[in-house]
Amino acid sequence: MMLFLTVALVHLVALMAPGSDFFFVSQTAVSRSRSEAMQGVVGITLGIVIWAAVALMGLHLLLMKMAWLHSIITVGGGLYLTWMGYQLLKSARAKGQLDSGEEVSITLPARGKTFLRGFLTNLSNPKAVIYFGSVFSLFVGDNVSTPERVGLFVMIVAETFVWFSIVASVFALPVMRRGYQRLAKWIDGVAGVLFIGFGLHLIFSRS
Repeated sequence: MMLFLTVALVHLVALMAPGSDFFFVSQTAVSRSRSEAMQGVVGITLGIVIWAAVALMGLHLLLMKMAWLHSIITVGGGLYLTWMGYQLLKSARAKGQLDSGEEVSITLPARGKTFLRGFLTNLSNPKAVIYFGSVFSLFVGDNVSTPERVGLFVMIVAETFVWFSIVASVFALPVMRRGYQRLAKWIDGVAGVLFIGFGLHLIFSRS
């Protein structure tokens, strides 16, 4: 039981630290809808399923040894996040050109697109596998049974889904959405800068 509580606490702290996943879910919820954000949450959770499974199988050690493959994946992820940031900056610029009294119109993406973007946002950060590998290496020793490993895997996936569901629900509240209508260009602009920052950080810190 102590093992599960420890890993759950460590993972919760990691989830609460603002990152690309958090900003993607919150920005989607406040600018579009809770249902759209939940599609992104499912995509992010699927990404966690992959990273956690890779770490549990020890494949993160192989990825760390194959520096060229790690660099390719990291740069690719950084470019994707940078592209997302650029799209947000374009959105902010377009909204800034609206009349001050005009309400910001929200155009929903095609069905399934938000899920894919959430999935790719999570996968775009290969350092996640290093994080999971470190957690499992530190807390999951040879004495941990297979059922316990499966239990930890399920717990981490469930914890991720619950946390980002809460984030989506909070930022989709009417008061948050009304605030977004007033500050849309600034919110999108800040989100764009953050995503570009995440992307550039991945690209230039891959060593």
